[in-house]
Amino acid sequence: MLTDRENKLFLEIKDWEQSLYSYEPNDLVLTYEKYLERAFALLPEQTQEEFLSVLDTWLFHLHALIQGSSLQHDAKERILAAGRVFNEDISQLDDLKNLSIDQLQYIAKQQIARHRLYSFAQGGLSGTGGPLVLGADIPAIIVINLRVVQLIAMTYGYEVNNPFEMMTSLKVFHAATLPKRLLGQGWEQLMDELHATDEFYFYDGEDKLTDTSWLEQPLKQIIKGWTILLFKNRKIQGIPVVSMALGAGMNYQLTRKVTEFAHNYYQMRYLLEKEQ
Repeated sequence: MLTDRENKLFLEIKDWEQSLYSYEPNDLVLTYEKYLERAFALLPEQTQEEFLSVLDTWLFHLHALIQGSSLQHDAKERILAAGRVFNEDISQLDDLKNLSIDQLQYIAKQQIARHRLYSFAQGGLSGTGGPLVLGADIPAIIVINLRVVQLIAMTYGYEVNNPFEMMTSLKVFHAATLPKRLLGQGWEQLMDELHATDEFYFYDGEDKLTDTSWLEQPLKQIIKGWTILLFKNRKIQGIPVVSMALGAGMNYQLTRKVTEFAHNYYQMRYLLEKEQ
């Protein structure tokens, strides 16, 4: 049984969900999508499949690398410590589900604010146009966003090192980084999979992640890099303000979009489980 506060949040997430379904792309966006698909279709089918398979494998390995890092272990301990402020009996992630939704939101929003700041700073750094930081921009922004999805999952009591939760967090990341016109479709697939699942340890669903549509986001990052190179010499008092603002702004908006989507997903899971 949900409390009044939880019912209110449930309705807020449903309103947000409807905003995803009602989004209408403009003609420019549709034209861009058409040309991207045509360009990718010029590659042999086997090459397309191999390229997407390499991307999937890279994301799996990156996820495992982040999850196994001491940095992530320390973050997990900080989440548990934050939970013990509200309930001293918390000793593992699953215990966090005993906290109220407001308490969990408080902990999650700390992680979200921190990673939005990381993204903003990293984007500003790449905006200086240095070859090293610009070359590392795409891997860095993927790491930041994969990591914050994992931390949001852990905040709501989900251990992302088991097969089901690992795959789910990757699918949440994938859906959250889809073009805006496809966010509703990504959300619906996650909800359908959640409702159809009664085993939350082993994963037996579709394990493919990337597709042609998802490539729009990396392509946007590449275009951003070219634009930074174009504007990096336009300086104000020796500082490339325009290119730094571009880098910081785009990376911040991406992380804002990812964290909003992931936070709503894990809040919805918390509410659905509590409703049962």
